[in-house]
Amino acid sequence: MELSIQEMVKKSIHEIPTRYIVDQEAAVSQSPEESSSSDAEIPVLDMKSLLNEETKFSQLQKLHSTCLQWGIFQLVNHGVDISLVDKLKHEIKEFYNLPLEEKLKYKIKDGEVEGYGQKIIVSGDDKVDWSDRFYMITNPLHLRKPHLFPELPSSFRETLEAYISMLQKLAREIFAVMAESLEMEAAEAEEMFEDGMQSLRMTYYPPCPQPEKVMGLTPHSDASGITILLQVNGVQGLQVKKDGVWIPVKFLRDALVVNIGDILEIVSNGVYKSIEHRAMVNSESERIAIAMFFSCKYEAEVGPSPSVLMKQQPVFRRLNMEQYVKDFFSRKLNGKTFLHYMKI
Repeated sequence: MELSIQEMVKKSIHEIPTRYIVDQEAAVSQSPEESSSSDAEIPVLDMKSLLNEETKFSQLQKLHSTCLQWGIFQLVNHGVDISLVDKLKHEIKEFYNLPLEEKLKYKIKDGEVEGYGQKIIVSGDDKVDWSDRFYMITNPLHLRKPHLFPELPSSFRETLEAYISMLQKLAREIFAVMAESLEMEAAEAEEMFEDGMQSLRMTYYPPCPQPEKVMGLTPHSDASGITILLQVNGVQGLQVKKDGVWIPVKFLRDALVVNIGDILEIVSNGVYKSIEHRAMVNSESERIAIAMFFSCKYEAEVGPSPSVLMKQQPVFRRLNMEQYVKDFFSRKLNGKTFLHYMKI
């Protein structure tokens, strides 16, 4: 198998290897008619207004209906320093421009999921996504792999560290306002998510001569509590599934995209929905994105929140976080099937 699709594309390929070609059904569902049959755009929320006492009430209602109906939103006025974001975008592009042998210092080791490389194949009939990615756990600190984060070029590492710390602050604020709009005890959310498991994935989607035959990222919902996504180079490709229709996400300049993951759907006992999404590629331009995943502490139990259960019967079972992560990574990505597995 090619070590990097980015390198494979440089050789100007005329035929796409079979392992990347998705079945016809998936390919048909990528047709532009389906994607554009809805003019709906994902909601935009303003973090400053959500934290401001005077505007908070109406903004919390907007947040609540967005999480009920969409499970994804663009966040503006998020407080993450834009000059830092620009620096990070530059560093990520530089990383993917490194010679292959440099990037292979970080390659995924056998039996592991962290590092640089392609999608981990769980079963033989699995298709490989048209993307190179670099995935690593960043928190708790003792779980960082010594050959990954600490070995990154120093300027990239410092910029990434600063970005992570700003996103940790933002994620805390997002979890707090979500708990408030769910009428959950603030302490419950803190107890679960404070200093929880966090990871990031930088993904490089090379151009493809026949984009309709491949998938940049298989349709799935995230296993996280929330995911915060930054589009690195302005090329679109993310789509979300709403009411059975794939809708392209048109990223606003300087916005971050926040989506609800399965853990939050479980914690809210199904009130808030995680969103199924996928990434498409095109024939002209590469696309680069960085996602940061925020989940519970390893010691926590993933299950419906006690304060939410005061008003309704549990829909999901409980599982400790460590087992939850193991179970998630042992299955292949396939829509929201992992969430169905968690149902009672």
